[in-house]
Amino acid sequence: MSNALNWETKSVEERQADNDALIEMVTDQITLDTFDTNNREILNRMVVEGMADPRGMVRLRFAETLGEIGEPATPFLLQALKSHTNPVVRRAAAKTLTLIADPTAIPILLEAFLTDEDTVVKGSSAGALARIGKPAVPILLDILGSPEHPESIKGHAAWALAFIGSEASEYLYEALNSDSVDVRCAVVGAIAHVAQERADEKSCQVLVSALSDPAAVIRTEAAAALAQLNYPPAVPHLIAALQDPDGEVRKAAVTSLGKIGASAALEPLKACLKDDLESIRLLAKLAISQIENR
Repeated sequence: MSNALNWETKSVEERQADNDALIEMVTDQITLDTFDTNNREILNRMVVEGMADPRGMVRLRFAETLGEIGEPATPFLLQALKSHTNPVVRRAAAKTLTLIADPTAIPILLEAFLTDEDTVVKGSSAGALARIGKPAVPILLDILGSPEHPESIKGHAAWALAFIGSEASEYLYEALNSDSVDVRCAVVGAIAHVAQERADEKSCQVLVSALSDPAAVIRTEAAAALAQLNYPPAVPHLIAALQDPDGEVRKAAVTSLGKIGASAALEPLKACLKDDLESIRLLAKLAISQIENR
């Protein structure tokens, strides 16, 4: 009888005892530097059996140990992510691939992200792509630019880009010329993260330039992002954005000017007290108070 059949016929208690013995053995071997990373049977058992354990802490221990083993475990994790019928195993596989961050995992992680029926598997696969970093950026941009994918998928892709941050800069600046509003919007969000991360002049200037984007949603994103930066050259451009025809852009500009606290914005903000939108009038009062209190 094969090991797989033996496993299937065992009780839950027997399986748990086997998993406890397995993880102890592997941990001891790693400590003694005697673990054989070419032992396919053990690596497969750690994934297929260990990650099916009903005890969350045991699954976590297997994940951390596989993460320590690293890339030799990748093929077994990918097989589980691709075809295991138990979503708990697929979730654990995706989360462990996040720890390893092996670029060779990108194609199957992408497939799981786009097609797996389990939302946790999708999210964990997106997390693994984000952790891999720069090699995953082109496919994330492709997802954002495609009309085929739902907003939930695009939201995860945008988050992953922002997580990758400055490592993806060369792709992000190039993607600012995209015809896709979704791509440009995600890129502005990611560049805002870069600007906060390292406060470089180029990132800040890109956000200022985005205040002139044809799409209101991107102008709004840029105005909101500038609130988090101490970048005085942005103030005149945010003041100009107070006249934007889109109310959401004006709201973001008012809020940002209040947070930045530039006295030059006081008079333009007072003019906003006559704005057609009540929400903008209220935000303007708050922004004026913030500036005056400084």
